[in-house]
Amino acid sequence: MRDLKYLFAYTVPLATWVSITSQGWLTFAAPIYAFIFIPILEVCLAEFDRPYSAKEKSQRSANVIFDVLLYLNIPFVFGLLGLGLWTLFEGTFTLVEQAGMILSLGILLATNAINVAHELGHRTNAVDRSLSKLLLLPCLYMHFYLEHNFGHHKNVATPDDPATSRRNQTVYAFWVRSVILQYRNAWQIQMQLLRQKNHPFLSVNNDMLWYTLFQGIYLWGLFLWLGPFGLGVGLVVGMISFLFLETINYIEHYGLLRAKTTSGRYERVQTHHSWNSNHTVGRIVLYELTRHSDHHFKANKKYQILENKTESPQLPFGYPTAILVAMVPPLWFWIMNPRLEQIKALPTV
Repeated sequence: MRDLKYLFAYTVPLATWVSITSQGWLTFAAPIYAFIFIPILEVCLAEFDRPYSAKEKSQRSANVIFDVLLYLNIPFVFGLLGLGLWTLFEGTFTLVEQAGMILSLGILLATNAINVAHELGHRTNAVDRSLSKLLLLPCLYMHFYLEHNFGHHKNVATPDDPATSRRNQTVYAFWVRSVILQYRNAWQIQMQLLRQKNHPFLSVNNDMLWYTLFQGIYLWGLFLWLGPFGLGVGLVVGMISFLFLETINYIEHYGLLRAKTTSGRYERVQTHHSWNSNHTVGRIVLYELTRHSDHHFKANKKYQILENKTESPQLPFGYPTAILVAMVPPLWFWIMNPRLEQIKALPTV
């Protein structure tokens, strides 16, 4: 019964539904819920930490209900996105109300599309990986699958990783660098994969071409359905979603670097190369993404068996609060830089 807590992840779609079926201040229901209500809950609720036995990990990994909870996000995401776009097109709303709905749809895609896609993208079966790419489609970030799995997890906490933010780098500068370089890296990874298998550039095995085609068809479909307005809203909602993703990337690895061994190689990824957050509500809503240290330590672990790594550097707040603080760089540096100084160097392996 305690695992029914993951139903709480559907509260973001619920808040988004309120946003796109309302007027006035309620059109901001999703951002109000995500960035006011959840942070308050995280202050009030105690953190929960219980390690799983080997038997529990095996049972939980094999339990299909945890996968079903992820799959159900697909109809929620696409249903609400379609409803929201149609409502914006057909209705008469003020610019402020439109902004509230568009921001709400962006939050929906960031939490229940990109985040779920991230989880499914680490699976070994083709169906889950295909569903991951489907969820990345309206976010206009299908290349994330390639760069994240073959680039970020290899290069995390090194200067070679654009998704690792540097000390004293603002989130806004990070957005520009990470978005551009991750797309470039995705193409480089794709070309390397093609060369390894002796496939030409114009090949059915060139996933980056497929991503470009599918996203182009999606945007063209929005244009045919709702005209320039629908195309514009689709672009803005997608951009909001992937900028939220990049903000999360920013807070997950801020200022952390892997040391080089005597051989000149970087040490193996350890739990202290990611910021950890065990704040209860953010954990549940984001399918344990905030236990990020354990995820990078063992990327193939499913969300339901990720554990809190107390030896990892700890964020002083949950992800929603961290996102808000990161938006004010002097405040972020004032809070986080002293914590970087307190992190003791661990031996290389």
